[in-house]
Amino acid sequence: MGRSPCCEKAHTNKGAWTKEEDQRLVAYIKAHGEGCWRSLPKAAGLQRCGKSCRLRWINYLRPDLKRGNFTEEEDDLIINLHGLLGNKWSLIAGRLPGRTDNEIKNYWNTHIKRKLLARGIDPQTHHPLSGAAANAPSSRPQDQRPRAAARSSCSPQTSGAGHSSDEDSAHLGGIDLNLSLSPPSQPSSPVAAVAN
Repeated sequence: MGRSPCCEKAHTNKGAWTKEEDQRLVAYIKAHGEGCWRSLPKAAGLQRCGKSCRLRWINYLRPDLKRGNFTEEEDDLIINLHGLLGNKWSLIAGRLPGRTDNEIKNYWNTHIKRKLLARGIDPQTHHPLSGAAANAPSSRPQDQRPRAAARSSCSPQTSGAGHSSDEDSAHLGGIDLNLSLSPPSQPSSPVAAVAN
């Protein structure tokens, strides 16, 4: 049936992490690396599950994490990448050094969606809202939105995401936006499959 959840073990701490636990986790990872998260808590002397240790490290304790508010440049980059990639938060986070996918997803849902709606832009399709569409949420599923149209609505900095110019790189702090995406292939119709 698979592994049992690690959090159901007896004598496992749950809830807020203490400073001592944070220090133990950081010291262990500095000395031994991340390794196997399932065996790390016991080796580090922590009474936590491996998943809790992994999430604490990735989202809070990593030394390369960027703290504080998002900049306007980060906002624009998130909007442009979301127009290209949709809700692929880990891919978007890969283009924003020091930011986690969870942090970006939460920021999108709490701030950027409202920002786009206030500008009259649909946050899912990145198209301008029209009268009736402004009052009703989009009924089109996320994965079926037109990719080419989403690319054309990007700001001038990244409208040519398939190529990179020195001017674009300088404006975006040297971040390479060459994502080399191709549109999803359309499945053949059942009628065509039967005819063959």
